[in-house]
Amino acid sequence: MPVKFLFVQKMTLHQVLYASAVCSFMFCICTCDHVCFASPHVRVPKGLLGNRYGHRPLPRLIPEKQFEVLLSKLSKNPEGVQQLQEWFQKDNNSVPPTYVLQPITARFPHYNDLRPEVAKLHDDNLLSWRVTESRLLQLLRSAATEAEAAGDITAEQKRLFYSSVTERALEEGVWQTSALLFVREIPQQRMKDRAKRLAKFMDLTADGLLDAEAQELLTGLKSRLYATSKKILNLHCVELNRGSIDPKRKEHAEYLDSICQQFISQMTTRISEAVKLAGEDKRKIWGSTEEDEEIDWVVEEARQHTVMAADLSKSLQGRDGLLGKICLAMWESTPVHHGPLVVHGAAGMGKTILLCKLAQEMQGVLEAKAVLVIRLLAANHPQRPSINHVLHSVCLQVCLACGLAPPPLLSVSSHLELQRLFQNMLEEVSQQGTSLLLILDSLEQLADQHQAHQLRWLPTDVPPNVHLLVSMETTSEVFASMRLRLGAAGNVFEVERLSRDEGQQIMESHLQAAQRTLTREQKDAVLQSFHASGSPLHLQLILSAAKHWTSFTPPTELLLGSSSEEVMSQLLLKLEEKHGKELVGGALGCIVLARRGLMEAELRDVMSLDDDVISEVYRYSLPPTPSLIRFPPVLWARLKWDLRDQLEVQWTDGVVMLAFSSRLLSEVVKARYLTPERRGRIHRILAEYFLGRWSGRLKPVALPGLTLLLSDRKVPPQPLWFAPGLANVRKLQELPYHLLHAGLWEELRQEVVGSAEWLYCQSRVCGVSSLISDLDQCSQYMDCCETGLVREALVLMKPSLDTLSGHMDRSVFFSELLARLSSLASTFRTVIGQLCSQCDDWLQTCPEPVLIPRSSFLQQPGGALQHTLTAPHGGVLCVAVGAALRLLVTGSAGGVVAVWSLQDKHLLQVLQGPSAAILSVKIIESSAHCLSLAADGSLRRWSLRSGQQLFCIQEAGPVGSTPSLARLQVSEQLLFVHTWMQVKVWKSDGTEIHSEDVSLVLGVLGDVVVFLHDLDRVRIFDPVTGSQTMVRLTRSLTPVISVSSPKRGSIFVVSEDGFLHRISRSGQQTVTEFPRRPSLLSASEDEKILIAGWERTLSLFRVCSDSVDGFLELQHDDEVLSACVSPDCRVVVTGAADQLIRVWSVTTGRLLDSLCGCGAPVTSLLLSDHSVVSASSAADSVQLWSLTYDPDHKPLPHIPSGSAHSAVTSDGDQVFYVRHQNQREVLRWSNRTGSVSERLPVSAEVSCLELAQQKRLLLCGLRSGTVLIYPLAWPQETLCIPPPEGLAPVLCLALGSQESLLAVAHRDSLRLFRVASRDGFPAVEGPLATALLSPLHAPPSHMALLPDRRLLYGTAGGEVKLHDFGVGVSTDLQPHSSGVTCVTASNRGTHALVGSQDATLQLWALDPLALDHTMEYQGLFFQAVLCAAFADSDRFVFTGSQDRTVKVWDVASGKLLCVQFVYSPVVRMLTFRNGFVGLTLQGRVVQEAFRCPDRVEPDHNPLRNIKARYRVTSREKAGAGRRTCSSDLQDFNPAQISLDLLSMLRSRPSSACILL
Repeated sequence: MPVKFLFVQKMTLHQVLYASAVCSFMFCICTCDHVCFASPHVRVPKGLLGNRYGHRPLPRLIPEKQFEVLLSKLSKNPEGVQQLQEWFQKDNNSVPPTYVLQPITARFPHYNDLRPEVAKLHDDNLLSWRVTESRLLQLLRSAATEAEAAGDITAEQKRLFYSSVTERALEEGVWQTSALLFVREIPQQRMKDRAKRLAKFMDLTADGLLDAEAQELLTGLKSRLYATSKKILNLHCVELNRGSIDPKRKEHAEYLDSICQQFISQMTTRISEAVKLAGEDKRKIWGSTEEDEEIDWVVEEARQHTVMAADLSKSLQGRDGLLGKICLAMWESTPVHHGPLVVHGAAGMGKTILLCKLAQEMQGVLEAKAVLVIRLLAANHPQRPSINHVLHSVCLQVCLACGLAPPPLLSVSSHLELQRLFQNMLEEVSQQGTSLLLILDSLEQLADQHQAHQLRWLPTDVPPNVHLLVSMETTSEVFASMRLRLGAAGNVFEVERLSRDEGQQIMESHLQAAQRTLTREQKDAVLQSFHASGSPLHLQLILSAAKHWTSFTPPTELLLGSSSEEVMSQLLLKLEEKHGKELVGGALGCIVLARRGLMEAELRDVMSLDDDVISEVYRYSLPPTPSLIRFPPVLWARLKWDLRDQLEVQWTDGVVMLAFSSRLLSEVVKARYLTPERRGRIHRILAEYFLGRWSGRLKPVALPGLTLLLSDRKVPPQPLWFAPGLANVRKLQELPYHLLHAGLWEELRQEVVGSAEWLYCQSRVCGVSSLISDLDQCSQYMDCCETGLVREALVLMKPSLDTLSGHMDRSVFFSELLARLSSLASTFRTVIGQLCSQCDDWLQTCPEPVLIPRSSFLQQPGGALQHTLTAPHGGVLCVAVGAALRLLVTGSAGGVVAVWSLQDKHLLQVLQGPSAAILSVKIIESSAHCLSLAADGSLRRWSLRSGQQLFCIQEAGPVGSTPSLARLQVSEQLLFVHTWMQVKVWKSDGTEIHSEDVSLVLGVLGDVVVFLHDLDRVRIFDPVTGSQTMVRLTRSLTPVISVSSPKRGSIFVVSEDGFLHRISRSGQQTVTEFPRRPSLLSASEDEKILIAGWERTLSLFRVCSDSVDGFLELQHDDEVLSACVSPDCRVVVTGAADQLIRVWSVTTGRLLDSLCGCGAPVTSLLLSDHSVVSASSAADSVQLWSLTYDPDHKPLPHIPSGSAHSAVTSDGDQVFYVRHQNQREVLRWSNRTGSVSERLPVSAEVSCLELAQQKRLLLCGLRSGTVLIYPLAWPQETLCIPPPEGLAPVLCLALGSQESLLAVAHRDSLRLFRVASRDGFPAVEGPLATALLSPLHAPPSHMALLPDRRLLYGTAGGEVKLHDFGVGVSTDLQPHSSGVTCVTASNRGTHALVGSQDATLQLWALDPLALDHTMEYQGLFFQAVLCAAFADSDRFVFTGSQDRTVKVWDVASGKLLCVQFVYSPVVRMLTFRNGFVGLTLQGRVVQEAFRCPDRVEPDHNPLRNIKARYRVTSREKAGAGRRTCSSDLQDFNPAQISLDLLSMLRSRPSSACILL
């Protein structure tokens, strides 16, 4: 075959040409249309022409008139006419009729039969066909020559019988200015090299002689090319060696290299020019980590869907009545609020085409400025789009089209925010007056994330001028949800089956467009088969086959079936007969099982790796080169041609993917071919392909008649990164999926889960949600707890990655991963240990300054804490759980009721009521409603499904109530709101039936209210009937707290005089001594246990029929705020002010577990299904804890967050802290055990803490003015520095670098002491010196003791002073504009750093005294510098700030080197080795090392991952003078923040000022 097609795969052109040169050098590359994977618009045809003119075959089709003219010219040759009439048969189904060449096998049945047993018959048939073909060609050529001479046909028609396929291909594809053409000449050949040796390079006749006619035609072709295509022609001359090309010869190697270089260079130029011309050069390269313009992908996506819709709309026939109904409904609903329009029907009924046609029709009906947005959600099948992506892209497109402001970054970070943005956008468009038509087709194709199929995101109330049209399958879950949301009032249109007449109309139109017709019998057969289903898809499949029927096609070969599935099955059966079952099943199975589809090159590679397919291809013959086996491209080309109506190409991010045009075909292929065994085998082949396992390696295969054969399959390598910043996206998309489903779990753990580079690459390129989803799937199939821990770590990192839009640097990603997992590395070595090692290794060789975690100081995965749900608008005051509905409802201080799914932990609804705090929420599971009581007195009822407010009752309770005073209770028929002095009662529909504010309300029992009428009488009142009962108490009652027990029909009331009263609904009562006044009183679910809490004690009482007996007291370290008992009464869970949740055994009173990590006092607790729900009124989050977690994953507890004062040892092992609740006690915390190891009582409130690291002394400054010193080696001993005369409180303490001197600051004085040692025991001498302070100045806030008895301190007013105790002189230094928050001296006493609340740092040189640098930093929020520490070498200084970052500054230049976000402000910092040890506000110990290369690149930007900016003003060290300099910030505003320039920075700019 002289024309060969070059399928550009991932192997070098040199390899392609070398392999081709072995057999032939005459190629024509004319089917490789889309060369550049950046754009579908780039076509660069390519051709290689050698010394063979090519095969000149018989024409397959000859028009009727032309054929009859040719026959007339052969009237004198009746034998020839008969032979032509035997091989060409008239097809009346063609319009106009055409003569068709009959298949070779019709006369020679063994022509394609390669079985060894019929080899002789095959050879005979082959020879017979060559003779027959030659005879037929001779007859046609002679007739055509005579007909042209007579003027009956044109010269062009005559050329059809002479030209080769090579010339035709050149004319069709290469003969244009954008093509590439390579021509080879063999100028000198010896006569002995003629026929035999040149057989591979020149045309031969059937008897083995050189074909002179072919050479003449070739010469003519080349002459025309030389004359017309000089600009695209590349001429090469080469002399053969023994009739062949030998790459080992120098001249032949140079020849091949020359072609390769020319080809690459010219192709690069052509592609670049075409891409630039199409405007595609500005698009981000697929897989690049460069930031992409958000608008670009939206515009491209909108264009693709619009073009697809326009193409599909052309194929609609009929449905005029349904179109009219929908258009009328849209027109009538334009000026009013309305619901969405719903189109539904069975699969294959033409819903998509109907909606596309409707879009075209409505553009003419609506006004000219109308905006059309359409999304065909099944367009990229098998990919299922995420609802978040759909909402985001639709919002962006509408904003662009309507001139609205695009959504900010943070508004698209959560599903609920996107849902709210979508609905607000519709309202804005409506108010703007613009008509908007939004079409969402095939909602059932949405990925089931965020419970998208429940359609909570879809508004049921659409504003005027906006039309929302959706479609779905009738049998889908989505349609059931839509029916539930719309009820009976929705506009629902069903796409019904087509009638026979409509089917006939479609058939005639389809055939006319294809210039075909059918015989009457064939038409009847089509309509008869179609009528059984009435499905447009069924009819389309039949007509796709009918286009190829001839008028003489036997009825038995007609492809008919009673359903779409049956027609597809028949099609596959015919393909198997023609191409082979393994080939068809393997190719189609790969397309179905590929996660995101396959490119053609990938499919051919994968087929080359499939041994079953290769064995079928080469079952009757050996491969041309056994050591190199590839799947022959021509076999795929033939199969693709036969599937042209069922296959389509999808452009995804500029890459062409193969996909089925119908989802139904995918199902048929799965059922027919994908048995469990074959499915697993294909997954394994795909996994090995994307692993790159067989690239450059020999793969064994067993071919028929041979032993095991090792061969190179020539598949490309699969690196994770093709180049720096350019990722292998296809590997990221496919490899985890196929490894998982192939059962290659060890490879999955090593290559994906345990690869830090993979985790970073996928999160950066595909998004962290994609990575988490993959790990979710892995956890479902694999029994690997480490995979779950890695997934949880990524979930914890997700908020940061979302904020940065996924553009997190590798160093930041690895640092955070290490800071979360390092404590688990020793326990889980296989995956997590490997991950941590990889992160640490990379950070150790990082080319930029970087902080390397040395401990897990960020929240680590595993443990009891499963999820943290961030609640909107303030602290959480109340929680409720609907066990049957699997819902969690919270009420916040900001007046918002939030509804969460306990199934997938997603925020489902935000019910926005008043701005007042929500005091109580109750779930009514029977109706899926909830009630909320707010501090403004309003009571609201909400639908949990739709989020709609059902009613609102104003003044339901007193304004300004608190959660402990106002109570909301629900019975089967009534709603109650009561305080001590008021009660109101309503029916369930909101109708008020009673209100009373006279008597003291004790509580509600079922449908009755219990009042305290007098101090000694109780009134039991039924608000429905109005009846009441008076009961006299056996003892007078002044209530303190009460709780109802509806199941037991009793109310428990604690009185001021120390008794517990039990009052039943029937009037019975008991009185039990209860000496304490509890702040917490509740009952267990079965009401058998009563819980009472006061201060640090929780008591449990067993409720019997006639008594209440205490049986357990549980002691806590802090005040008990909340408690609940498990349904089986075996476990009680308590929450306290020390931010711990404790789990106790009810039977033994033993502490079973302590859950650390709440971050705030635990004010609300609920138990549900072995899980604990906790919340705090001081935090905007709800936490879900598991009581059945693996204790091996439990992180060590840390000190409570927000300690009043704290100090940490330099190795981070111990922390000393003082709680806000009790500042007369210092607690010693061991980080090794995660518990308090010692309690140090003090005589007065602690005002500051300091730690002498070398001498191991704890120094406590008290508000009484006393300084207590605790030797850590002698914990029972205490040293005391008495207060000054005025008893002024100690404000701050400072130790010298050798810890031999101690400075104490009071409000009115500074004192200096010596810290000595006597007989091995510490002693304090002094004061050595005292300096009085002026009351007119602000008091000292922070200070550092320098060498030579100098003290540098700052005040709350921003003043900075240097006091020399040696001479008693104070010097005023450059002040700050706000209070000083940090003063730190370097280790060698050469520098000092002063930081303030406005995030300004001053770096002072101390000898001589000079201000070296002023560093200003400004971020989005929280500016203050809280602490600092110099590195061991004093080259760098670390700072911790209120913005929750740690920064590293260069002491010499003042440059900012590194910024790391640590999620909590670092409040204390110490130098430790080559880094620092710090303590965060949350109570976690931070240990980090700092690595800085010897040379930092000039373009290093430490703020790439932080929305902030900074400025450094430095003095000029060259020359005698000192000058400050400021930089111009007018053009630098990355974070949109205004920076107030300090008044002291007035000098001119200088090169010493650094600005990044």
